[in-house]
Amino acid sequence: MGKKTQHWLLLFLYLSGLVQCSAAMVFWTAIVEISYDINKNETVDKYCECGVFGRNSPLEKASGIVTLPTGDAKGCGPDRVYNRNSSSPPWIALVKRGNCTFSEKINAAKRQGAAAVVVYNVDGSGNSTTHMAHSDAEGIVAIMIGNTQGMEVVNLVKNGTDVQMIIEIGSPHGPWVDTYWLYFLSIAFFIVTAASIAYFVFISANRLYNLSMHRRAERRLKSEAKRAIGRLQVRTLKRDDEETTSDSHMCAVCIESYKAGEVVTVLTCDHIFHKACIEPWLLERRTCPMCKCDILKALGVEEETKEDISDQPPPEVTVITVAGGDNMYEVPLTDPGSSDLDRHRYDNRAFEEDSEAARG
Repeated sequence: MGKKTQHWLLLFLYLSGLVQCSAAMVFWTAIVEISYDINKNETVDKYCECGVFGRNSPLEKASGIVTLPTGDAKGCGPDRVYNRNSSSPPWIALVKRGNCTFSEKINAAKRQGAAAVVVYNVDGSGNSTTHMAHSDAEGIVAIMIGNTQGMEVVNLVKNGTDVQMIIEIGSPHGPWVDTYWLYFLSIAFFIVTAASIAYFVFISANRLYNLSMHRRAERRLKSEAKRAIGRLQVRTLKRDDEETTSDSHMCAVCIESYKAGEVVTVLTCDHIFHKACIEPWLLERRTCPMCKCDILKALGVEEETKEDISDQPPPEVTVITVAGGDNMYEVPLTDPGSSDLDRHRYDNRAFEEDSEAARG
């Protein structure tokens, strides 16, 4: 198992644990409605959302006549606890918290056919309740109510009053359903969404910027390559030249032998190629096809562009082109005091037809 798989598994387990913890922290309230007759013609109805469903209780509606344990009000023990032995008519067990577990209380009532179990809190707790757990007693509605509400019903039943109780599902409560938590989650979702969009925009802008810079660099290099090509020596081959008389000489781009009258370009590394073949190659690659010599570095074009020596235009130079011989020269006439004339290669303009050289 790779490290990435392990990380994903740990993340899944962590999220699963968060979901389970969140579910455990959420509880459902119960709506408790009781009704009883005071006189033959007067019925009292009371209604409150004052109960809490147990963690292992099904969220269902239940109803029946309230029944108290015969002996201990806490309803513990394996023996008969209630004066009931069937589920018809439906009845609801009302027991006090304490002495034994919630599961034991609930199972004792369930064995004798109770439709639901209501546990009321201990003395002195007022109307407070708790989210009781009863993992060993499932499949029956079980809720808890406060001590005040429970004792009120107990006193009615002990006085011989038949109390009818209806239990209905209330509303969920907990950190994930609380109003402030909903606000927090909404804001967190908005922040995460905004951060994701901002990240996407940043990445897209960065890619577009890099692409623009790449295209700009390519245009700059092509411009430099044109300048470099313009400085390369161009020759027109003759019948008695070595390149036309020997079959060992051929253009490495088109793989064809040289013929008299063809125009060739001589690179800085002294390799010769057809002018029409080598110029497109140099525009894209800027290196010799045979020895990979960089013409930009060899001619100093790249350094001139990077250094950008003075923003002023270059001095005007009058050039005399001498054709017809093997060597060609450009002679600057702006410095008449110079005794030695520097020897330069023919300054050819990129992609211009060298008609004069072709006629030679």
